[in-house]
Amino acid sequence: MLTKKPASLRHSAPKVCLAFLLLLAASPPARAQSNDAERERALKLYEASNYVEALPLLEKLAEKHPNDIVILSRLGFTLYASSTAIKDPSARKARLDRARAVLLKSEQNGDNSNLTRGALDALSLPDSTGTPFSNIREADKFIREGEEAFVRGDLDSALKSYTRALELDPKLYEAALYAGDMYFKKGYVETDARKKDDLMNKAGEWFAKAIAINADRETAHRYWGDAMMMGQNMREESRIKFVEAIVAEPYNRSAWVGLTQWGQNYGVRLAHPLVEVPKAADDADPVWSPYVSTRAQWRSKRFAESHPNEGVYRHSLDEEAAALRAVAQAASKEAWSGKQLTPTLANVIEMNKAGLLEAYILFAQVDEGIARDYDAYRKANRDKLRRYLLEYVTSDKE
Repeated sequence: MLTKKPASLRHSAPKVCLAFLLLLAASPPARAQSNDAERERALKLYEASNYVEALPLLEKLAEKHPNDIVILSRLGFTLYASSTAIKDPSARKARLDRARAVLLKSEQNGDNSNLTRGALDALSLPDSTGTPFSNIREADKFIREGEEAFVRGDLDSALKSYTRALELDPKLYEAALYAGDMYFKKGYVETDARKKDDLMNKAGEWFAKAIAINADRETAHRYWGDAMMMGQNMREESRIKFVEAIVAEPYNRSAWVGLTQWGQNYGVRLAHPLVEVPKAADDADPVWSPYVSTRAQWRSKRFAESHPNEGVYRHSLDEEAAALRAVAQAASKEAWSGKQLTPTLANVIEMNKAGLLEAYILFAQVDEGIARDYDAYRKANRDKLRRYLLEYVTSDKE
């Protein structure tokens, strides 16, 4: 995976509901094996989001084919999705435990799909079913009615409920997000090209409303990218939306799913520039001496001077950028003298000239300390974060 997640940094997710994971399931429809009509019906119900009717069929198929990862992943997600309609906490917990067990079994059998990983991530968080979506009671009521319609596969009723919820609470991110998602699902199965395009455009309008409410949540950006890529084959436009998702929440694994699928879809190898920082000063090229001395200065006094409100030293974005910038300056002098530079040094010099060293560090060399500086950097430098992902990570130039 491209992104480096700090070892102890855990994504603090907003309320996790079934629609939050929906587009992780947007893989090609699984086909029936050996003309198995029951399997075909179960998968069609699943693809239509009719989880209520799909559940008993998937349970039966899982008994017949206990190692079929297609059935196991769909069953696990369906158990998770249908849990939102269970009012009794103990019964809901039992359903969620069952979902987790099925998904883990699928994973143990070789399932590494985004759907399974995303659902397991969601299941690792506390059950938030009882947490209100909105402080406005009527808005919360309508969004829950939308969820209940959604798990029955009644997308039109769900759409009406989500729309009404947003009217009642114009700041309700999930209402706009889920309304757009209903248009996406309707468009995804539409066979008429003109109608499909119209539905995908409407999905985009609703995702834009969610982004206007909160641009620093990744989901609406990513969903919009999916609509553009899977529904309209808009290569460049979808790339930009997937990049925006990462800029919004780079340390959330789900944010990278869309861009990864984009690269696979269009045959683009995604990669950060090669930068190999020596692990030991004794083994390093002398050009790295400024890196070592700069970091030592930050540990001894510069961090305290630059962050007077923090009582304890931490590795910061400012420190790492200053250290790499010192290397870039030293390496540039060596290049002028005719010395052949390593790819690492050439890349450091290039990114420094482009003003993208900080963006590189935040995406590719992040640790727990540096991650704490991300929000402040994004607030003032969103365009540099976009540029780095567009010009380096997603560029298909050799």
